[in-house]
Amino acid sequence: MEKTITIKSTAGLHAELAAKMVQSASRYDVDIKLIYANVTIDAKSILGLMSLAVPKGENVKLVATGDNADKAIADIEKILS
Repeated sequence: MEKTITIKSTAGLHAELAAKMVQSASRYDVDIKLIYANVTIDAKSILGLMSLAVPKGENVKLVATGDNADKAIADIEKILS
């Protein structure tokens, strides 16, 4: 499953948001990646997510495979939007 999401947090994808995203993604037995500017990061890696420095208003793509991939993406979308 794939979904494009616009980062709406005024601070972009910052440490607290990345931590929430990792916690949410880790609840599911899925392989989930975040793609930004042609760089693919494991969505369960806080350091990877923070290294992207995604600013407010930018689009990221989530790609998930496995059971409950749709639920994992929906949960992460709630955090990022």
